[in-house]
Order: sequence, then structure tokens, then C-alpha cells
Amino acid sequence: MSETAPILVEVTRGDRVESRHRGIVAIRDAEGRDVLSIGATAERVFPRSAVKLIQALPLVETGAADAYHFGPRELALACASHGGETLHVETAAAMLARAGRDVSALECGVHWPTAEDARRDLVRAGGRPNALHNNCSGKHAGFVCTACHLGIDPAGYVGYDHPVQSLIRDAMEDVLGVPVDASVAATDGCAIPTYALPLAAFATGFARLATGRGLSAERAAAARTLMDACFAEPFMVAGSDRFCTTVMRLLPGRSFVKTGAEGVFCAAFPELGLGVALKCEDGATRASERMMAAVIAALLSLEGEAAATIARLAQEPVLTRTGVAVGVARPSGFFQERLGATRFN
Repeated sequence: MSETAPILVEVTRGDRVESRHRGIVAIRDAEGRDVLSIGATAERVFPRSAVKLIQALPLVETGAADAYHFGPRELALACASHGGETLHVETAAAMLARAGRDVSALECGVHWPTAEDARRDLVRAGGRPNALHNNCSGKHAGFVCTACHLGIDPAGYVGYDHPVQSLIRDAMEDVLGVPVDASVAATDGCAIPTYALPLAAFATGFARLATGRGLSAERAAAARTLMDACFAEPFMVAGSDRFCTTVMRLLPGRSFVKTGAEGVFCAAFPELGLGVALKCEDGATRASERMMAAVIAALLSLEGEAAATIARLAQEPVLTRTGVAVGVARPSGFFQERLGATRFN
């Protein structure tokens, strides 16, 4: 990433700035017109989990979701980076069971639940994590179910050449409007391909997902089905005390947000017809969440609890081990000025 990316988040301790985070931000409409560009938004980034909604499109479009009678809970989990809490794990297992499969079909790997309470409960019970606890298990269950519905052997579904991954590439090309192929491919943490693409293309793509403009009627309907599922079941998308769940629970229908590893966020704002993509240069989630909250505050007219919560998310206190606030992680003055000087509606 460019060394000239501007400072968008600063972290204070006392009355001094202790740390700074650089980043890039793109806000676009469905026709690809720039509404706001900060930094080199043509640079290629790996979106990681921020594009799970696009990766879930084949689950709906092939008829697999209907065939297995998936409702909002299952569809939201297919778009999730969850904390491995009980409902997440049980729902992923139930999705696989609908297709006659079990945890052994998952190829996402194993890690402990990222939710602290879920991790502690599993340790206390003398348990060990399995692939269902992986934050991507819902997405992978969706891949397995898509393959089974199509009569395709799901084995190796994480591979670039597997038919499920081909369907996902086709969907990404269509939504983002840029080529997606092996020349820009690498491997994500959950073993599937991830693609380095211009940040601005993700902003355009999420505006298309928000509005349906530039998409076929079938694809637009599938995107709306998945987005509505996430609004209806925000807990399934992330979990307790998580940014994405908090925002979509607070602003259902208004702000679809999805984080990805290494400081990436993508978002869709249906009422404005806009998409957002951003990346914190050093990959820090503490900074990317402050950036996304600042964008939400600038884009939407908020009041009451919504305004207070988004303001709190934009300015996260720095705490001592005893819980005393001694600083804050906040949008930089430059970032706030750029957002404040831009007309969004």
C-alpha cells in the first residue's frame, strides 16, 4: 500500500497522540461514480471476509437455500465471521445435516471460539474446538450445501478449480465489474481463494448489492434476500458485543456492514444507494472499526440511541486494566474534515 496513505485514526494517551493509523476509503454509487475517495483507492487489497455476502450468492441463486429450507438464521450465518458461540455452532451443524453431511465435510480448519465466553465455556466443559467453531464455518457449510444440491462432490470445495469457487468468481466479477482470476488470487485464512482487487471496485459492488442496479433481477433478489437475513438475524453475522452485529441490530435496513481480516470493511447503504470499502493500512481492527463508524455517522441522519451508539463506536476509550479511561481511539481531524465536507445525499 502507498506510503502516502493519510492518517485516518489516532490513539491518544493522556493529552498526547501515542499511535496513528493510515488508511484508504472509497464511497461510490452503483454506476461507479466517486462520492468520496481518500487515499489511493485504485490500489488492490484482499477483501478477506468482508465479501462473504457475495460468496453466499450461489447458495441462494442455485436454489440450494430453498431446497434445504434455510431461513434468515442460516443465510445470515452463511455471510458470517462468527464468534463460535453456541447458536453459531449449532446452526452450522444443522445446515450440514440438511445436506446429509457433518463437521467432517468442512475444510476451513479449526480454531478456538473467538468469543471469550464461548471459549471459556468450552474449556470448562473439557471440550476441544472443531471446524464448527471456526468463524467461517457458516460460509463453508453454505459451500458444502451448494455443492450437494448441485450433485457435485463437495470434497476439495476450497480449491480454486472446484465448481463452487468458479460460481463465486463469476458472482464477484459480475458484482464488482472487474476481472477475477488466478492472476490476482491468494489463499485466505479459511483456505479458500481470496482476490486482490481495487478497493474502489468493492465500494461500487456493494452499492450494486444495496440497490440491485447493474445486476440481473435474479442476482439482485438473491442479494436482497441475504442482506435482509443479516438485518433480521444480526447476532448470526458476528455475535455478542461485535461491531457488525451492533450496527445491524441498531440500523436494520439502513447499514449493512461486514468486516474482514487485516483492517478491511465493506458496507452497503440501501437508502442512499451507496457502497463503502475501506482498509486500515496496518491491518488494525481497532482502527478500521473507528473508520467505519465515522463513515456511518457521516452518511446517515441519526438520533437518540443510534446516534449515541455510533458516536461511541467512533471514539473507543483506551482503558487501564482497572477500567479507567486514559485515552481514546478516534477518527483523525483530517478524516472528520473530509467526511464533513462531502455531500452524501
